[in-house]
Amino acid sequence: MIRQATRTTRSYGAMAAMMPKLFLAYQFQIWFNVAMEIITLVITVAFWRAVFAGRATVGGLMAAQTLNYVMLARIFHDGAYATSMLREFGGMMREGGIQIALLRPLDFQASLYVQKLALLGLNVVMRFPLAFVAWLLFGLQLPADPVVWVAAAVSLLLGCTVMFGFDWILACAAFYTTDAWGLATARQGLVLFFSGMLLPLAIMPEWLRTIATLLPFSQAVYLPVSVLSGLTPLGELPRLWLLQLSYLVVLLVLSRLVFRRAVRVVTVQGG
Repeated sequence: MIRQATRTTRSYGAMAAMMPKLFLAYQFQIWFNVAMEIITLVITVAFWRAVFAGRATVGGLMAAQTLNYVMLARIFHDGAYATSMLREFGGMMREGGIQIALLRPLDFQASLYVQKLALLGLNVVMRFPLAFVAWLLFGLQLPADPVVWVAAAVSLLLGCTVMFGFDWILACAAFYTTDAWGLATARQGLVLFFSGMLLPLAIMPEWLRTIATLLPFSQAVYLPVSVLSGLTPLGELPRLWLLQLSYLVVLLVLSRLVFRRAVRVVTVQGG
């Protein structure tokens, strides 16, 4: 029993260890993405400064609060936005790789989750240059209280797991279609707007903010970023964590059921 658990842990650890190697295999793309993120940050700050020109507040938020939030959102947005699970499933269906994935002795969903967590950690590390530029040029304010960082990290981990469950269910659509590109593009558009990456959800009208907070997208971006930026008090976190855990249980159970149904109709397009 212990030997089997140790062997399984090592296997998942080996899969997680592959991610830095894959990540660093394309160094030009990595630094190109860093440069593009810095350019996007500069444009984003310029846009919001123009929005607040001559105004004390917008949607109840002051300029300093909003700018700090949008800069942090640019740094920590990968938890919800950068996943490509739907495209991964579509690629495996086209190339025949789904057969190999399903025949491996490890749980397919658990192995992908471990890889996504490793990739999330790498993406956070690669955001350090962006955070430095935001601090140097635009006065990014980071919390001094370590409790805030721990709370934000817990919210980010729970939120990313919620998004993993949601994306897994959505990715199962690749079993029913020959091209998942359109659905993946629609998903990115929804995430971009409802996750809080473009603007704080607090600025939205109340009815739209209610919809956004009920959708899973905001769990991986708005909640952890709003904790870091001070928009969400620590006293509200127990209730919000309970909501995240509820999402997590429901989505993970549904993801297992949906995947079990989807693999029955698998049709490999290539090989």
